[in-house]
Amino acid sequence: MAHHKDERTLVFIKPDGVQRSLVGEIIRRFERIGLKLVGVKMLVPTVKQVEDHYLLEPGWKETVGRKAIESYAKKGIEPPTKDALAAGEKVLEGLRKYLTSGPVVLMVWKGAHAVSIVRKIAGSTEPLTSDVGTIRGDFVLDSYQMSDKDNRSVRNLLHASGSVTEAEKEVALWFSNDELIKYRLVQEQ
Repeated sequence: MAHHKDERTLVFIKPDGVQRSLVGEIIRRFERIGLKLVGVKMLVPTVKQVEDHYLLEPGWKETVGRKAIESYAKKGIEPPTKDALAAGEKVLEGLRKYLTSGPVVLMVWKGAHAVSIVRKIAGSTEPLTSDVGTIRGDFVLDSYQMSDKDNRSVRNLLHASGSVTEAEKEVALWFSNDELIKYRLVQEQ
């Protein structure tokens, strides 16, 4: 196992973050905490790239569908469906439309416990439940309820890998080894 200081994670700023000119602010938050940017590029994802990304984990659709249903139950709201696979497909359908609607900024961040630190700074996937001080908590006024009502994906500014294993797969999917830069920061000297 690699040392925790060498942990890498994938972050991408979604179309709403790019459109709202929050790229610099988001990068600043990760740099300020001490993470090192080792890969960055901008593109408009294809439907295939979006599907490949979210379906890297076997059972993703069912897992995300179950989480969506549970989220409704916790709030005392009737979910649009009780079928986890159907709910997951609805989430993926929204992500396909949302992420292919404009450019995203893909980044690989490296540093001690990069995956968990990035997720902490990003905030909860649902902006409504994100803490103030997180990226989503400070910049997003959206919820699963609103996005369902509008028949769209929740606008939550960014994607952040959920685990070290997931991060490794996602980095390999979006970046070749040649696109990841090895260098030292002043504090690493």
